Amino acid sequence: MPELPEVQALAADLKQRLVDRAITRIDLAAFSALKTFDPPLHSLHGTLVEDVTRHGKFLDITASGTHFIVHLARAGWIRWRDEVPALPARPNSKNPLAARVVIDDPETDRQAGLDITEAGTKKSLAIYVVRDPREVEGIARLGPDPLADEFTIDALKAILEAEGRKQIKGVLRHQGTIAGIGNAYSDEILHAARMSPFKPASSLEEADVQTLYDAIRDTLGDAVARSSGLAASELKGEKKSHLAVHGRTGQACPVCGDVVREVSFADSSLQYCPTCQTGGKPLADRRMSRLLK
Repeated sequence: MPELPEVQALAADLKQRLVDRAITRIDLAAFSALKTFDPPLHSLHGTLVEDVTRHGKFLDITASGTHFIVHLARAGWIRWRDEVPALPARPNSKNPLAARVVIDDPETDRQAGLDITEAGTKKSLAIYVVRDPREVEGIARLGPDPLADEFTIDALKAILEAEGRKQIKGVLRHQGTIAGIGNAYSDEILHAARMSPFKPASSLEEADVQTLYDAIRDTLGDAVARSSGLAASELKGEKKSHLAVHGRTGQACPVCGDVVREVSFADSSLQYCPTCQTGGKPLADRRMSRLLK
């Protein structure tokens, strides 16, 4: 799932490609992806792209005052194409294409554009056309951006106190609490902080809060810096190559050499290092425990 660093890099890459260029048309290939009807999708045809930004994990292409917003969900991605087919994209259940944004290129006879795709059968990708980003419920409910100036250690302390006994892993992932952190970077942040994912939020001492705050800012900041300037096609590989524990079950922890372990849930999993994070004790994998009974 694309998270804050990847979405920020996507926004930067698309901004230098799209700003001051006209949207010729937008082809919708997966009708279920479009979540709004006013303004209509075709209202963007002929508009001029003014900016590309992000809100948490939402990508926002602003064109002539209207916002084309995409949430890539778990399996969505964006691919730039120097030339797109002349014929409009058609709905096809076997095709991962959800939508295509065709861009006018006044310097050539070709039309470039970007394909918004979603792999797999579980379709969660969402597209919104709105006059104000806050009309998207998910954006209106976002917590503070962890790389923004207003996300201070005092802001984090207040969040942790308000979340009470909730597990710190869930607190980091909840978009209404802190925007932009997903499953992968929450694992990486907690590994950097040497903290158990099951630790209650309100149990953190003063020094723990500082450690967690530094891990959030450093882990995300470093990922953003590494991703800066990369094309969309390079971002997935860059992210995967720098993960310490996430997606590395059974491999050696790069810090201590212990085996990275996993806890599985109904539709996701987390990875952690016992030596670095839980005092050497493996966490109970509840799903596996039920299967063994």
